[in-house]
Amino acid sequence: MSGGTGDPVLRHTTGRAAHLVLNRPRALNALTHEMVLRIDEALSEWERDPAVETVVLTGAGERGLCAGGDIRVVHADARDGDGTASAAFWRDEYRLNARIARYPKPYVAVMDGIVMGGGVGVSAHGGVRVVTERSVIAMPETGIGFVPDVGGTHLLSRAPGELGTHLALTGARVGAADALLCGLADHHVPSAALPDLLADLAVLPAAEAVARHTRPAPPGGLAAAREWIDACYGADTVEEIAGRLASHGDPAAKETAETLLTKSPTAVKATLAAMRRARVLGSLEAVLDQEYRSSLAGLGSHDLVEGIRAQVVDKDRSPRWSPATLAEVTDADVERYFAPLGERELGLADAAEGADAGAS
Repeated sequence: MSGGTGDPVLRHTTGRAAHLVLNRPRALNALTHEMVLRIDEALSEWERDPAVETVVLTGAGERGLCAGGDIRVVHADARDGDGTASAAFWRDEYRLNARIARYPKPYVAVMDGIVMGGGVGVSAHGGVRVVTERSVIAMPETGIGFVPDVGGTHLLSRAPGELGTHLALTGARVGAADALLCGLADHHVPSAALPDLLADLAVLPAAEAVARHTRPAPPGGLAAAREWIDACYGADTVEEIAGRLASHGDPAAKETAETLLTKSPTAVKATLAAMRRARVLGSLEAVLDQEYRSSLAGLGSHDLVEGIRAQVVDKDRSPRWSPATLAEVTDADVERYFAPLGERELGLADAAEGADAGAS
């Protein structure tokens, strides 16, 4: 295994499989800029190595793969810095998300335990995505005054009906069956079988190794909720969505309305706009370009600093959003999240189109 036990990303090769282990278990393997660069470096090396036939991503510790990006660093940058550190981190992180989606070798993401935010970005774009009965997957950004990123709006915009809109706006957590239903994962493997799966990946093609251990997932809840989710989230505005949820006869819908109204009003409105735009943008790269604009806009907002303070720093769970209500968030407030960046654009869509043209 390369690197010492203190390294944030461990690397080792077993047979035909090269392994990446996110190694900050005390921080639930939260991603730092250094970790993003280490993963990218390993992928470059292994892409050129004919002895490596499969790449496997796991997380150290017992709690999960990755709880997301290290938002304490973002909080400090947004509050006291000039934003350049966060912008540089997101630029490299989103490029990595796009790279994972296009990786030419099987990329097996073991999404065991907690997988949120940036953790979804390094796993759910992979070619082979494994969940277990312990998986807890979410894009909880609106709860910290942010818009889902790392390609999350791309993934969720492609979920059946309005399931993705529900998950993006509320930050609701899903288990294995619902992750499979929403297209965030491909296979359910019982957690007890993971050691055997990892052993088989050393000697078998990835698809064959995973198929050996795939089992039906425990029942989820979203399929039964499709009726009220599709009916309520099909509305054109967040106000109308919240109204439909509150007046719907299903108690779960009313409870969801209450949850929705605890999130940042600005972030929720910008997220709905981002989701609707992502549906027509098409490619992951184009959506990541859009998310980069949204993230930089969020970095300069009151709600991101306040949301991280309330949820992560002070942990009082009582954010004071500004504007405080949906009605006070103007169209101009939302449009700011999609404003062109000029020379600061991420530019992934143009780069991808150039690469495709060169390959054709």
